[in-house]
Amino acid sequence: MTDSPVDASRARGRYPKGVARRQEILDRAIEVFARRGSKKTSLRAIAQEVGVTHAALTHYFGSLEELLVAVYRESERRSDETEPEPSDVTPAMSMRIAAEKNRSIPGLVQLYSILTANAIEDDHPAAQEFATARFARLRGDIAEQVRDLQSSGRLRDDLDAALVAALVIAASDGLQTQWLLDPTVDHEGALEMLDRLLAGDAT
Repeated sequence: MTDSPVDASRARGRYPKGVARRQEILDRAIEVFARRGSKKTSLRAIAQEVGVTHAALTHYFGSLEELLVAVYRESERRSDETEPEPSDVTPAMSMRIAAEKNRSIPGLVQLYSILTANAIEDDHPAAQEFATARFARLRGDIAEQVRDLQSSGRLRDDLDAALVAALVIAASDGLQTQWLLDPTVDHEGALEMLDRLLAGDAT
């Protein structure tokens, strides 16, 4: 069976020196994308900005889209590690915390939006795998969070946890896109209002 593009990318540079070199390139790429976003460009042009050869970028990441996925995943992992989320928060509050962090990295927010848009097209397997897995993980995590809040009386118990999860993600991603187009959109304020609507008489 043929490996998927993402599986093939993970297999590259598996030896210690290769792993270190790949991480070095990824560190620099994150800086570049945080500043410039994912403007339409070639892997060759990005290699020049990152400061490596086109051959090196192709060796470690395979394609432009695989590089974009790796950059976003790594930046998200770092954010989770350096600023752990408080344990006692609501789903919309979690998204508000993320929105606050994202204001300082509009380039990576744009990168995420492009990846999720590409994911609905058949010829973008790396973006499709990334977005599908990420949404499934988020829905599962948020649904579990909702059930915990319902059991403690902090959230209405007549709400379907899975639907709440899908709604919160849809609201946050949609507001994020609006914010990219118009920075005056109050992303966090809208999510706070959603929190109040979901809590209802529970608070």
